Amino acid sequence: MIRAARRGRTQRSREAIAGYLFVAIPLTLYAVYQFGALGYAFFISFWRWEILGPTAFVGPHNYQVLLADPAFHRAVVNSVYYAVVVVPCQMALGLVLAVVVNQIWFGRGFFRAAFYFPAIASSAAITVLYIYIMAPDGLFNHLLQLLGANPSLFWNRGNWLGNGATALQSIMVLNVWTTSGTMMLFYLAGLQAIPTDLYEQASVDGAGTWQRFWRITFPMLAPSHYLVAVTSVIGALQLFDQAYIAGGSDGNPNQALLTMVLYLYDVAFRQFEFGYAAAVGIVLFAIIFAATLLQRRFFGEVSWAAAQ
Repeated sequence: MIRAARRGRTQRSREAIAGYLFVAIPLTLYAVYQFGALGYAFFISFWRWEILGPTAFVGPHNYQVLLADPAFHRAVVNSVYYAVVVVPCQMALGLVLAVVVNQIWFGRGFFRAAFYFPAIASSAAITVLYIYIMAPDGLFNHLLQLLGANPSLFWNRGNWLGNGATALQSIMVLNVWTTSGTMMLFYLAGLQAIPTDLYEQASVDGAGTWQRFWRITFPMLAPSHYLVAVTSVIGALQLFDQAYIAGGSDGNPNQALLTMVLYLYDVAFRQFEFGYAAAVGIVLFAIIFAATLLQRRFFGEVSWAAAQ
């Protein structure tokens, strides 16, 4: 019996070692390409680094210039404002779609795929099509005219993406639509993990539809809320492609579409100030990391406690 137990422990140890060896390869590659790149960016952020390499060690000068740059201030304000508006809308719409799809028995796969399709479609193609739709002579303004509204009387003259007052808000609408399908899938996974016995017991106790949702569904989705919130905030703070296609590298009109990632792209690949661009990337990483920690502190602990 003792020898058999030893052989069993030896076999389990060999299997564990083999598993760790297989996992070590992708983890090592991840560490090199992720943490290595982060460390390298932090290193060159203290240099004046151009196309041919470093020219001078400047210490914290890049960060000092960055924190005093009005363009970077505008990029931070735009990105934070975008995240504050878009993230709750993504979460709310994704939750509504998930609840609706989860209750549909006929055609559930079709509606799930239809709502998720914008998330897997080409972001560039969708943005270009959206620009044509929102143009002064586009489909959206024609629909407003059919409804009796005259777009030329609006403060932006019907130029939704060409006016600084409505350009960023128009991109918000686009991204809420294209990303809500992904949030729907996260919520669907959480909904399907809720025991049906809870709903049956609540129905027996006389709870209505809204009471069952608010007292059972919403609290039990706490881990999904945390996952969706973190994913949405990170994606929102990294907005680039739609802003670049609609407003160019300067974030026009009037820097209304200038985001932190777009600002980083501009200083790196138009001005070729790679040391300064690395400083922008480090500050962006710090902002995203701080936002994630805040969500973990105020929202994540509740989520994991509810999951236990």
